[in-house]
Amino acid sequence: MDEKELRRYSSVVVDGDEQASSRAMLRAVGFTEEDFRRPQIGVASTWAMTTPCNMHINDLAAEAAAGADEAGGKGVIFNTMTISDGISMGTPGMRYSLVSREIIADSIEAVTAGEGFDGLVAIGGCDKNMPGCVMAMARLNRPAVFVYGGTIRPGAKRRDIVSVFEAVGAKSSGKIGADELLEVEQTAIPGPGACGGMYTANTMASAIEALGMSLANSSAQEAVSQEKVDDCRRAGEAVLNLIRLDIRPRDIMTRKAFENAIAVVIALGGSTNAVLHLLAMAREAEVPLAIDDFTAIGARVPVLADLKPSGKYLMSELIEIGGIQPLMKRMLDQGLLHGDCLTVTGRSLAENLADVGDYPGGQDIIRPFDDPIKPDSHLAILYGNLAPEGAVAKITGKEGLRFEGTAKVYHSEEEALQAILDGHIEAGNVIVIRYEGPKGAPGMREMLSPTGAIMGKGLGADVALITDGRFSGGSHGFVVGHVTPEAAVGGPIALVEDVDTVIIDAQDKAISLQIDDQEIERRRAAWKRPPSPVKTGALAKYRLEVSSASEGATTIPPAWDE
Repeated sequence: MDEKELRRYSSVVVDGDEQASSRAMLRAVGFTEEDFRRPQIGVASTWAMTTPCNMHINDLAAEAAAGADEAGGKGVIFNTMTISDGISMGTPGMRYSLVSREIIADSIEAVTAGEGFDGLVAIGGCDKNMPGCVMAMARLNRPAVFVYGGTIRPGAKRRDIVSVFEAVGAKSSGKIGADELLEVEQTAIPGPGACGGMYTANTMASAIEALGMSLANSSAQEAVSQEKVDDCRRAGEAVLNLIRLDIRPRDIMTRKAFENAIAVVIALGGSTNAVLHLLAMAREAEVPLAIDDFTAIGARVPVLADLKPSGKYLMSELIEIGGIQPLMKRMLDQGLLHGDCLTVTGRSLAENLADVGDYPGGQDIIRPFDDPIKPDSHLAILYGNLAPEGAVAKITGKEGLRFEGTAKVYHSEEEALQAILDGHIEAGNVIVIRYEGPKGAPGMREMLSPTGAIMGKGLGADVALITDGRFSGGSHGFVVGHVTPEAAVGGPIALVEDVDTVIIDAQDKAISLQIDDQEIERRRAAWKRPPSPVKTGALAKYRLEVSSASEGATTIPPAWDE
């Protein structure tokens, strides 16, 4: 490939007399004469002081740019945004969380295409900026590498953010006092990095690595570590290699690659948000993927990782024994991964894993195939008269596989949380939180505050929760989210009334409201959609454009000629 081909996009911006003004602007930001003859590599940094997940990423972005420079490119750092789920959780601001995924993808697309970058490194550290980065990569289809900002180190007594949410519930039930709650609050988050269990950030980092869009072990490095610095340097270099080989994201993000990502998420016991995000990423890559694919893959893939929130261990402890690479090698040997999938190394997944050793003897974080935590997926796609278009349950088996209970209905997360804290929820209740879907919230808030309070009050084994919203990766218990159609469009969840009987059956993949069809139709005829809490701005635009949660809650428009 000649020099002009390596600069397929930047040459349009900087070559020729007519682009003298472009070069003048770039000289002011540090370009030399030689830099104009180098491929330009955009480095999308999600740095912000809005969350510990991303507070260090400016330093990592500088390393990625330096890696690109050393490999013969010109790194150009730019910023996109992030919103902290942990900070906005349980507040109206949480409505912006999922919306931010689309904004991030749009902003990276706009800067990369607008500035004519030839390749891209994107560094994400929190839940939504990771899929947002990859969605942009799929959309742009220019050589690109994703870098995970890394997991946080454990707080005192192995605490993390979920410890705080559960401590709130414990205090409300009198199990702990104000001093202990304050002590948990002060010690749970010791510094930079994403939430420390197999919550959404670590789930998506692992999925993206399995997808082939990150370098080996990028998902299993602490935020503050030499390994993560080196990962960023190598990513900058790797993009130049991809440019020379003309390997693009859609060459990597194939149907089989998404199957690999789903399989790894299941084996790790990952977050329900992976369903939303992988569907959205696949849609951007124009790869056919549906929620039922999670059921098909889940039937043959066991849960092997004993990681929080349902298990015992933190991501930092998995890192100590080798991260996810040995797990992927085991899965490849078992025929559970497609080894021929291309990756950002320029090699296949099987080639990347060829020299990976196994976990050390005596470890009990990753279980053997003959002794799994669960023989099939913990992510169950449920259907029934409550969810004709599907719902997503996270059921490890520790909660049981079937729950029958009496509905307690709330029209918002805040109402439900207050009811839990005030002692209005009893064993045998099915908490129904509605009007929290993509259109209804709008923005599809996470229900970590209610699920954390349930666990903190000791009701985790006795209460179920269903919602058209979604869950944090830190949520656990008998929980079902993404109920579609959502309440705001008249889905059956809008018709549930207090004392109705709800049955959730993970084995039969069913969720049902125990009333007859005639009663459902009577309630539907009487139903009126409540007014939206927003009228203008980003949330109002999102409400108009967003698809169903069963389609990834994306804002991808139809083709122009449709």
